[in-house]
Amino acid sequence: MSNGKRLALSVLPVVAAMLLGQVATFPNLAPWYAHLAKPSFNPPNWIFGPVWTTLYVLMAIAVWRVLGTDARQKHAALLLFFIQLAFNAAWSWLFFGLHNPLLGLIDIVPQWFLVVATMLVFWRIDRLAGLCLLPLTCWVAFATLLNFEIWRLN
Repeated sequence: MSNGKRLALSVLPVVAAMLLGQVATFPNLAPWYAHLAKPSFNPPNWIFGPVWTTLYVLMAIAVWRVLGTDARQKHAALLLFFIQLAFNAAWSWLFFGLHNPLLGLIDIVPQWFLVVATMLVFWRIDRLAGLCLLPLTCWVAFATLLNFEIWRLN
């Protein structure tokens, strides 16, 4: 695979998921999300942009590294990655777009399991690729708890 194709397959789907999520999220921050009851551990809104930007960069690096291997399980690993990425993009539309924390919760629980599975398979293929997904695993676990509490409080 050429470096250009590998770069495109690593970056474009991740950027697409990020942009899809932003389209659903930003228009709903002030009119809807701002008025929800939130737990005491809810981070300030400004933290989400830098955190997710970092996570998306790490995801693209992880995919780029896996694409560069000849590992037997590469295709299964990439399938897991792109499925979790679809759940990632869908969450914003379910939670923010539809104003429905319960649907967000129904999405984010399997999303976390998919992220963990992807991280473990990536780790077997390329340790650095697996490590790149560790922050995502931790953040989605935190986001699951946050989503649950917002659903419970509202």
